[in-house]
Amino acid sequence: MATENSSSKGYALITGGSAGIGYELAKCFAEDGYNLVLVARTESDLQRSASELKQQYNVQVTTIVKDLFEPRAAFELYDEVNAQGITVDVLVNDAGQGQYGLFVDQDINRLLEIIQLNVSALTVLTHLYLKDMVTRNSGKILQLASIASELPGPWQAVYHATKAYVLHLTEGLISELKDSEVTITALQPGATDTDFFNKAHMQSSKILDSKLSDAAQVARDGYNALMKGDDKIVSGLKNKIMVGMSNVVPDTMLAEQMNKMQEPKSGKE
Repeated sequence: MATENSSSKGYALITGGSAGIGYELAKCFAEDGYNLVLVARTESDLQRSASELKQQYNVQVTTIVKDLFEPRAAFELYDEVNAQGITVDVLVNDAGQGQYGLFVDQDINRLLEIIQLNVSALTVLTHLYLKDMVTRNSGKILQLASIASELPGPWQAVYHATKAYVLHLTEGLISELKDSEVTITALQPGATDTDFFNKAHMQSSKILDSKLSDAAQVARDGYNALMKGDDKIVSGLKNKIMVGMSNVVPDTMLAEQMNKMQEPKSGKE
């Protein structure tokens, strides 16, 4: 049974919280006095991140090893957190992966795993924790969308589609929650300097030749927007311009631009 720090603002649960944007968000919450529940697949990564956060910020950090690629894992996570007596005041759905390559050349089972993680697990956690928050009339949710949510995605068609789902789900819930004290915010970064590209096997993509966003800055932008109760935040000027263009440039032209940005450097997979 967890005992909350009396000086804490409560608990923030962060999926994918051991690295990348998720870990940088964990720092933001810890710095602001939140205790943490970090969720990831690899115990050693979780323990290392938890140790660093405890030492630097003097907050409680609960770690849960959970593979959200598994269909029942999100339900199990919710039950395990409840069993420890932890009330989740903020949910951060950060965990997500992509898969690089032409759609017809991909392993369909891998693509279904991406959909499970990016869409199904996120939907389960959002649903379960949102019910609790609405009952209390208190709470916040941060959804990791992406500028991919508003752009066609050749070479990453399924990833872009999953992020469009995240954005549209969030926008719908914002309207449903407008008369409550519960807020939900979509964070939309662009290409960011994390391990995403290695996991997606994107080392050959031209997008890696562009200037990648800093994960700490993306996290800070998202955290500030969440705390203000903003509906969504596009992190970075370059990304704001790209999203702005998506509203006026025809989809076919956008798709071709994205194709040139993301295609393999050699012209071949």
